[in-house]
Amino acid sequence: MIQIEISRYGPPEVLRLREVPDMQPSRGQVRIRVKASGINFADILARKGLYPDAPKPPCVVGYEVAGVVDAVGAEVSSDWMGKRVLALTRFGGYSHSVIVDASFIREIPATLGFPEAAALPVNYLTAYQLVVVMGGLTAGDTLLIHNAGGGVGLAALDIAKRIGARTIGTASAHKHRFLTQRGLDAAVDYRKQDWVEEVFRLTEGKGVELAIDPIGGKSFRKSYQVLRATGRLGVFGISAATEQKGNRKWNLLKIALQMPFFHPIGLMNRNRGVFGVNLGHLWNESEKVRGWLQAIVDGVREGWVRPHVDRTFPFARAAEAHQYIESRQNLGKVILVPEE
Repeated sequence: MIQIEISRYGPPEVLRLREVPDMQPSRGQVRIRVKASGINFADILARKGLYPDAPKPPCVVGYEVAGVVDAVGAEVSSDWMGKRVLALTRFGGYSHSVIVDASFIREIPATLGFPEAAALPVNYLTAYQLVVVMGGLTAGDTLLIHNAGGGVGLAALDIAKRIGARTIGTASAHKHRFLTQRGLDAAVDYRKQDWVEEVFRLTEGKGVELAIDPIGGKSFRKSYQVLRATGRLGVFGISAATEQKGNRKWNLLKIALQMPFFHPIGLMNRNRGVFGVNLGHLWNESEKVRGWLQAIVDGVREGWVRPHVDRTFPFARAAEAHQYIESRQNLGKVILVPEE
């Protein structure tokens, strides 16, 4: 089978195709013949040597796939054979086939194709944890979504609309029309507008109940600034690290020094909360994650979960796909598709 490996840390061109033998599932596992593999910002950070959880190069990343079960291990029902499924993977998703624990697969709803199904697991689970599980968003609240045009941003928008919350999103101007058509209540051009001032203007000076921020550095400080009393800040990434040039460790240190320090007394006095989300550190909470994933799949069947795929790229053009995301061109998910 063919895999896409990170041959060494560096630019998109370090992504290479390699051929390895097919693997066989062990007890409790299934093998999926991959039809679509999702790209996430963690993959780009891993390629640049900025994601400490990733294996050292040469390695194969990828957290989510959609495909067809073509082998099952012991203690797994043979009824799974031939079924269209989506799955979370602990790396290895950039591959023609993957081995995963059967508890982390779900049958794909009939309304979705493989690319749309591969857009579900990471983005929607992250958004669900941010908005519902830890963010506690309720009807009538206001949610600030940074990078609203990205995969997590669109997923958070779907969830917030389901809840009945008001939404404000930061994004480049060319994405605003699409976002308002998807249901975003107010779009802010973070490149040309002072988004802190805009958020306060849009909320009549009150601020927001929940802000979700994947950027890092000084953006965390500003997002905390726009919280109203009882507001929460959910942080889930440091995408600012990919915009820096030069020594990666020094760049990470500079971004870390720009981040605010949240003291418990200050949080108490201002009636605010701050929390972090890292889906890759929840493998020991599989029962919770499976429950969230089932709620998302149910949301597809109910019609309120609407994964949006911007573009698909064949495995041979993985470098181009990474560059497309890094240049902030994508609206929603970018998917890798194995060549037959």
